Amino acid sequence: MPPQPPKRVALLGSTGSIGTQALDVLRAQPGRFVVSALSAQSNAELLVAQAREFRPAAVVIGDESRYAQVREALASQPETEVLAGAAALTEVAGRLETDVVLTAMVGYAGLLPTVAAIKAGHDIALANKETLVVAGQLITELVREHGVKLLPVDSEHSAIFQCLVGEEQNPIEKIILTASGGPFRGRSRAQLAQVTRAQALKHPNWDMGAKITIDSASLMNKGLEVIEAKWLFGLRDEQVEVIVHPQSIVHSLVQFEDGSLKAQLGLPDMKLPIQYALGYPQRLSNEFPRFNFLDYPQLTFEAADTSAFRNLGLAFEAMRRGGNAPCILNAANEIAVAAFLRDEIGFLQMSDLVETSLARVSYLAAPTLADYVATDQETRRVAADLLGAVRA
Repeated sequence: MPPQPPKRVALLGSTGSIGTQALDVLRAQPGRFVVSALSAQSNAELLVAQAREFRPAAVVIGDESRYAQVREALASQPETEVLAGAAALTEVAGRLETDVVLTAMVGYAGLLPTVAAIKAGHDIALANKETLVVAGQLITELVREHGVKLLPVDSEHSAIFQCLVGEEQNPIEKIILTASGGPFRGRSRAQLAQVTRAQALKHPNWDMGAKITIDSASLMNKGLEVIEAKWLFGLRDEQVEVIVHPQSIVHSLVQFEDGSLKAQLGLPDMKLPIQYALGYPQRLSNEFPRFNFLDYPQLTFEAADTSAFRNLGLAFEAMRRGGNAPCILNAANEIAVAAFLRDEIGFLQMSDLVETSLARVSYLAAPTLADYVATDQETRRVAADLLGAVRA
């Protein structure tokens, strides 16, 4: 077989946790990949360093106030176009010559660039779960229409994806997403009311950015993953379950119609699902640490406590309502998490804000892309007003 040309990778969100780990994966696979684009929201210094190392065709800094800094730093690198702003990122995602776009941005900001990349015919390595949470039906329809691959990067969804390889003719009975339970597993609502920002930022198993770490502590991250899984794998609402697995070794499971279960196991290391998505359909050799059963003589499982961790229950409710309800859930949660990180509201008040926003924002059963954009904006206004009332 003749050697394959390097796969071109556009990395949106290159300075965050997933983005930096993805670049580690690319460094460890010389000759297999080239970087076609990099983007960051505000970390101009790291973005410049990455651009100097990987020399992409385009670099986008989301914070337009940092454009001059990035442009001047890369002035001696004429092959790299420097742009700024959210609109520029969407434009680049739609016109770039690339093979796969890894969407490692956090939150709603990943939606429009992902839509543009799909319409341009690019495969998507999806680490931005909010894209499917906000607009799952629209995205999956676009993926089918444009004949591109949607490759999951979240460890749980990668696990399910891997379990389904070779099972195309075998219907799924259900999938079981595993959750670590976060740093507050087993705590009551009264105990959760006392949780501090510093405590919530200490995840027992995973090293992640601040927003996703807080989401994991509140179990909202698992709720978002539930909605994402429904769309990724074409499931009915009742086919998605969650079980708490504190060791984070079993990354998720699939149960087939005959009752058989398949699971994907491994150490809690995001580099493996990142590499699997970028290398698919090949499994690439690597030097990652290997799992040893003797280091984990007990793997345990327990039910998720949706009465204490209301966000997970709210996510299931939003999924069942459908329409723009998951979009409302996501936008309200982004406002709530940002407020918690600023010490403006308590841990349990995040769920209060999400629940009230779901009740107050206009519901649409069959939204368009423009409706999703409008819903996101309306929800942020409503949530901001609710925050103002809390602070008053």
